[in-house]
Amino acid sequence: MDRRELDRYKQVLLAKRGELSVMIADGESSVPTAGGRDGDPTDRATADAEAELQIRLHQTDGRLLRAVEAALNRIRQGTFGTCEACQNPISRARLEAVPWTHHCRDCKEHEQA
Repeated sequence: MDRRELDRYKQVLLAKRGELSVMIADGESSVPTAGGRDGDPTDRATADAEAELQIRLHQTDGRLLRAVEAALNRIRQGTFGTCEACQNPISRARLEAVPWTHHCRDCKEHEQA
């Protein structure tokens, strides 16, 4: 992969990192409280479900942010675009779809099986 392509992926990853950082910062202040013991049981259940959903979304954003940071680190180390499992190049199509990936499609499919 040439330097120009690496720079382009770096810019994409930096933009994603910025987007996720804002989402996480906003999410920390917007997680609703659980339903508590007061009020209608249906309202409490709805509040509990909404709080659980927001917590899960926040956790997912955190994992994605860590993956983006790891991809930026791989660019710095010169290993970006190489599968960590088999050491083969990751296809351009996969990197375009998921630039923070660290596995080629075959290894990712094998991991999920």
